[in-house]
Amino acid sequence: MGKVRISISLEPSQAERVRSHAERAGMDVSAYLVNAATRQMAETEAAEAGFAGIDAVIADAMAQADHYGPADDTDVAALTEDEQRDVDDAMRLVYGQDEDAGRHRGDVA
Repeated sequence: MGKVRISISLEPSQAERVRSHAERAGMDVSAYLVNAATRQMAETEAAEAGFAGIDAVIADAMAQADHYGPADDTDVAALTEDEQRDVDDAMRLVYGQDEDAGRHRGDVA
């Protein structure tokens, strides 16, 4: 199969930088851009693969959360003092130490 031509447009300053970098790498502009794009695609694919497991866990948690629906004040009131403290600690991890964790109870994004 033959090669496919792709045309790109660059600002003159960008084009000069690409030419300069390609020359320093001992490549023509086409080979340099293909190399850079291929490297970027490999990095993106590796990141996606690395997060695939986490994405699956999040999707599963979201599906399970849909079963329960949003919390309301009666749900929070049913917690023991220790459970409320644990929730507040977890919320501070999410929203930061300076935030009032209690005011976020029941907030569903």
